[in-house]
Amino acid sequence: MRHGNKINNLGRKKAHRKALLSNLSSQLIVHKRLVTTLAKAKALRSHIEPIITKAKNVESKETTMHEHRIVFSYLQNKEAVKELFTVVGPRILSRPGGYTRIIKLGIRSGDNAEKALIELVDFNETYNNTSSTNTEESVKKTRRGRSKKVESVTSTEESNLITEEENETSEPEA
Repeated sequence: MRHGNKINNLGRKKAHRKALLSNLSSQLIVHKRLVTTLAKAKALRSHIEPIITKAKNVESKETTMHEHRIVFSYLQNKEAVKELFTVVGPRILSRPGGYTRIIKLGIRSGDNAEKALIELVDFNETYNNTSSTNTEESVKKTRRGRSKKVESVTSTEESNLITEEENETSEPEA
């Protein structure tokens, strides 16, 4: 009986499952997103969240070295550990958890398995740039493109003002 065993075994033995999650974790850290099955994505999320938290909580040089070694024991990939501590760690300092996002992609045609995209939340440009574009564009745009009409009206008004000024300057000459 498997009472109390909440881990998803993914149909693999312990060593194979550990190697699988290690490889998926290092690839997720390096590439920032990964397409896999939904079951693997959920298992990967519970595996990688504590690892990312270890990269975030670094105070001194001794602690840094110790955390590097602990994370390397999980990932077994020097490039992924370096990427985690230099690129990912500083970006997630303000986030209190929930570093990954899982998006369902539908089913795979070959074996009908559910596919999912797992990604690091702070590295998605689509969701993160929406707040910065709103501050950059102070002009409110409508679906019908009313802002273009306003611009064209202002340009025609400016041209009318220029012609009126030319007329005023040309009248004293005559």
